[in-house]
This record gives sequence, structure tokens and C-alpha cells, in this order.
Amino acid sequence: MAQAVADVPDTGLASKPEDPAKASEIKEDGDGPSRESAVSAACLACRSKHLKCDGQSPCSRCVGSNFECIYVASRRGYKGPRRGTAQNPNKRHATSPPDTDSISIAPSECPMLLGAGVSSAMSVPVPSNPMSIHGFSPSLMPEASPAASYQDTPGVSQAQLYRSYCSINGIEPNGLVTGTHLPFPAHFPMQTLQERCIDSFYRYFHGSHPFVLPREHLLPLANGTTLDPLMAVIRWVGSLFIDVGKSRPSLYDDAMRLLDDLSFPQDGFKVQAMMLSIVALDGCCENTKAAELLGRTETLALQIGLNKGHFASLNGRGNPVLEESWRRTWWDLFIIDGMIAGVHRMTNFLLYDVPTDVNLPCEESQYFAGHIPPPMTLEELEDRDFSGDERRFSSFAYRILCGRNLGRFMRTPPIYGPEDENLGRIEALLTNWRLHLPEDKKDSLTANGQLDEMMFQAHMMMYATSILLHQPHSQLDSSPSQKITSCAPYQLVPAGDLFNKHTKHTIASANGISKLITHRVPLLSHTHFFTCVITLSSIVHLNKWALFFIQHDDDDLRQQIRLNIGALNELSAVWGAADRARGQVKGVAQEIYHIKKEQQKNPQFWLGFTQEDVINSIAADESIISNFDDMTPPHLLG
Repeated sequence: MAQAVADVPDTGLASKPEDPAKASEIKEDGDGPSRESAVSAACLACRSKHLKCDGQSPCSRCVGSNFECIYVASRRGYKGPRRGTAQNPNKRHATSPPDTDSISIAPSECPMLLGAGVSSAMSVPVPSNPMSIHGFSPSLMPEASPAASYQDTPGVSQAQLYRSYCSINGIEPNGLVTGTHLPFPAHFPMQTLQERCIDSFYRYFHGSHPFVLPREHLLPLANGTTLDPLMAVIRWVGSLFIDVGKSRPSLYDDAMRLLDDLSFPQDGFKVQAMMLSIVALDGCCENTKAAELLGRTETLALQIGLNKGHFASLNGRGNPVLEESWRRTWWDLFIIDGMIAGVHRMTNFLLYDVPTDVNLPCEESQYFAGHIPPPMTLEELEDRDFSGDERRFSSFAYRILCGRNLGRFMRTPPIYGPEDENLGRIEALLTNWRLHLPEDKKDSLTANGQLDEMMFQAHMMMYATSILLHQPHSQLDSSPSQKITSCAPYQLVPAGDLFNKHTKHTIASANGISKLITHRVPLLSHTHFFTCVITLSSIVHLNKWALFFIQHDDDDLRQQIRLNIGALNELSAVWGAADRARGQVKGVAQEIYHIKKEQQKNPQFWLGFTQEDVINSIAADESIISNFDDMTPPHLLG
């Protein structure tokens, strides 16, 4: 047995237990042969993977795996120093056993703590309220006492221990910091508040209005001060999606102050900052301020010539990605102007009448990858069905077409009846847009199931325009939903006896909006304007649910009402406008429910229904209300 230990080369690092019984413990299994004795120490690689080590230097496992074989002294089984014995320079020095006020941490027990230096064992005071390992702070570590020193231990350095640990765990060691003041490797640096907000902006918001430069292109330009307004707004918008404690008001104040500061260049980057603020302000129920800022933004954009085709090349600094960003900035401002005009009916879509020769944006994947193809023109897009041009246009381009259709509707002369030819012209535009979509653009999901946000918004705008066009001429009485004014003022629509074609168009478009909710993508990845489009759809569903002669077993209608309120509930976690709309839609649904309960007391109400139909209908209606009552906005959950 002594020979088994003697065969281990003395590196000066192997742990040699003071108790011979611990050094080699022989266990017998009945009358069978004795088991092989355990080696006195295991190398770092074997110990970290909990594998048996043969004690050689290097051991056979490290040789086979091409790892660096390092031995570090173990404290397992150590019971304190022997009395009356001479100090052995090859043994570690004695330390006092741990008491109730401290925890001793030997570097050999946790490779992740080796950054504090192999020359000391760390003694960390335990506060009255003990901290978890995640709360560990180097400032709590006192200086190591001389009695706990490993300075006499030869043959291993701190850098060696890091390299060994990295090779075992497949970590690239280049980013590790091996200073004597860090208890953990620094390859997981803590982010600042500003960095977290920028990350949040690109993760949650940028994809819905993708005109700002991709992150890797923007940050190098932001080293100066000229982009301070844009960066401040980015940080504020990003903060809306994450927990920033009490910092959000100061982030908002900084953004608004820099937007109003005329000492900064009044250029395209300033326009971008103002556009982001418009969307966020509108989503936070600051509709009046957003509309006022939209007017200022449009004025500045036209003053600097953002609507001119040569603006991109003149201000692109020879960078195709920046040139693409300027094209996207103009067209996204065009879309924002149209969306606000369409869902709020507060503005008149000023930019629809502005002449422009700005080329069309490319696909999102090309923009983010930095592979910008030669841009195509708006004329080529609108003439594609007659020119025989087989080139593919981007999803952003089809979104622009929907914005232009919305503009044509808003410029249509007053429509005096359901058979007005002007109404037919707009419906032809909407139908043609839908019929001539490429196969891969007919859904807002790509072939691999990823969200195509530009096509999502295009379909959303098409359905919204259809409702705005047909609802005034339908037979759906709008009075039940007159209290829903969160997005736009109430508009009276008289009731009728039959479902004419305009009623069918209106209901089909409302159903299409509800179907968009069912895509398996996070709802908060969509533009905030989806809130008002869902509200528009909800008004149609509720007006239909309030009809006396509607089929009482129409479960599809009930499910769509549930879908819409559930989506508004989800969006309310960030957008105050969604919270306000959710409350109004839910309140109207409850009022309609109580009216229907009163109607159901009249026996004439149930003519033609079996007893089972009656029970099922009442149960289904009550389930909607109970479902609404159970919904708590995510931001109110504890």
C-alpha cells in the first residue's frame, strides 16, 4: 500500500493526508479480494468531472484527452494541524478550523474562485443575513493571513490554473481576467443601464420600425456627440420593455431635452430620433404630443430633402447600409404618418401628397446582413403587373403599397352610399393588392415560421383600411360600442335588417385581424399601432355580438372577442394605450352581456332553440365575462 502512494511523483502539489488510514483505505467484500487502494490526490481535470484519477503526472485521462494535468492540494478530511510536529515545507500550512462567523474557501475546491490567487485561502465573513453565491462581493474578502499562505507551493501559477480550467470546460481563455482582486473570471461582464436599454431596443422594438442603423453600424458612429439625441431616445424606448427601476423618468427627460436642443445638427439622425419618439409617445397615450411632434418631424424631413432620391447618396458617407437606412427613414415616416391618420383620424396624412423619388427598401435580412442590392423604384413596383418584370420586391415595399392605398382612401371624395363608385375603386385597390401578392408574401410568417413584421403590418393595414371603408355602409349598429374611444372618436353607423356585402367585408376584415393574433410570435414584437387595429376589430365583434338575431351558439365570435382582449392584455405590459383600450373593450363587453341577460328573460328570445342550445348559449356567454374578469394586465402582477 505504501508503494502505491510512493509511485505518485512528488510535484509538491499532491495532497498527502496526515492520517495513514485516510491515505489508503482497503475495503474487503466478504472473502473476495481487496479493492484497489485510492490515490491520495486527483488532478484538476479529473476532479472537475468527478472521474477517478490514477495519480500519475500527467495522469492517463489527461494524456488521452490532451488536457494540461495540474494537481492542487485538497482539504478533504483535514482536521487541523498535529501538535508537536515540525513544519514540512512540502505540506500546506495549518489554518484554524472554520467557526460560526466565517467560511473558508480553498482555491482548490472551486476552480472558478482561483482568480483570487493561488497564494491565499479566502475567508469570507458571513453576515447575519447570509448572501447567496450570486451576491458574492470581492470587497467582503479580507487579506489572507500569512498562516494561510501557499507561497511555498512550487510548480503552478494562477495562469496555469485558468488555462487548465478553460481546457476542461471548453472556454476560450483569451477573455479571462486573472487579476488578484477578482473572485470570478470576468468573461460575463455586468452591463450598464445604458447598454441594457440599447439591447432592449434592438431586441423588442427595432424590428417593428427598422429604419435606424443595425447596432454594429450605429454604435461606432455614436462615439461623438452629434448622435446624442438619437441615442437618448433609443435608451428611453428600450427602457419601456425592461425593468429599469426608477430610471425611466430620467431617461425620458433626457430624450425630450435633447430632442428640443437646437444646438445639435438638424439632420437625418435627428429625424430618426423624432420618429422613434412619435411611436413611443403614441403608445404611451401621449397622442396630442405625438401628433405635434409628427408635424415638426415632417417639416424637418422636407427641409433637409429626405424625400429626395439623392439624399441617401449625399448623406450615406459611401456606406451602402447607411444609404439604405436613409431610404427606410423616409418610407417609415410615410407609414407612421399614415397609421396615425388611419387609426386616430386626427391628422390628414400630409406625406401622401408629397412628391418623392426615394427608392424602395430591400428585405430585412439583407439590411441586417449588410448585403444591400441595387434598389428598385416605386414606379417599378406599381407597374410590375404590366411590365413583365419578374424581379422580387421586398416585404417593406408591399407595406408601402398598403400605406398608399390607405392614402388613396383618405383622399377619396365623400361616399354617399354603399353603391358609390368611389367605394368600389378603393375596394378594387385592396383586392388587387391581395390577389397579386407573391406566394411567400400571402402570410406574415416566412417559410421557416419566423415573423415577417413588414408583411404583418401590411396585412394589418389592409384589413384596417377595409373596415374603415365598409363599416359606415354595413348593417352593424355601432351604438353598443360607442364608449370605445381610446384610439378614435365614435362614429355612428345605423343598424340594418340584413347582412349586405359591406357588412360581410367588415366582419371578414375584423376576423382577419383576430387571426393575426394567433401567429406564434410575441405580440410585443409588433408595432404599437397593432393596438388600435385590434381595437377596431373588437368594435366590429362586439357590435355583432350585440345583435338580437345573431346565432346564440356562434362560438367562433366569442373566441375572437377573447383573442382580442387577451392580446390587448398582453400588449398592456408595455403600452399604456393597450391598457386603456383593453379596459374600454372589456367594459363594453360586460354591458352587452348584461343587456343580453335581460333579453334572455323574454321567452320569445329563445324561439327555435332546444333546451340544450339555451343552456350552452348561456354558459358560453358567461364564460366570456368570467374570462375577462380573470385577466390581469401583466404589469399589475406581483
